[in-house]
Amino acid sequence: QVQLVESGGGLVQPGGSLRLSCAASGFTFSTYAMSWYRQAPGKERELVAVITNTGGSTNYADSVRGRFTISRSNAKNTVYLQMNSLKPEDTAVYYCKALVSRAYWGQGTQVIVSS
Repeated sequence: QVQLVESGGGLVQPGGSLRLSCAASGFTFSTYAMSWYRQAPGKERELVAVITNTGGSTNYADSVRGRFTISRSNAKNTVYLQMNSLKPEDTAVYYCKALVSRAYWGQGTQVIVSS
């Protein structure tokens, strides 16, 4: 079955960096686009970044463009989110998503940006 496992979250000071990972299994990873979403307390889940199956094209929410980078390793069945210049408003639970036969989500990883 499809499984997505996120890791790499934590507490970081404003201006700091984190790299999130999402390890995928149960489907042909290299065939599907992957995306990262986030959900802040009291807010709806929002799209952060998306990457095509080959990694040749990416897109970002305006709020993170220029600070976050999505990438993937099809050899490792893993998608990454490099987050730089973090701001308190980036605080959220971050989820990866695969749209296979339906949408699959990981369990999420918490990111807290605070001094």
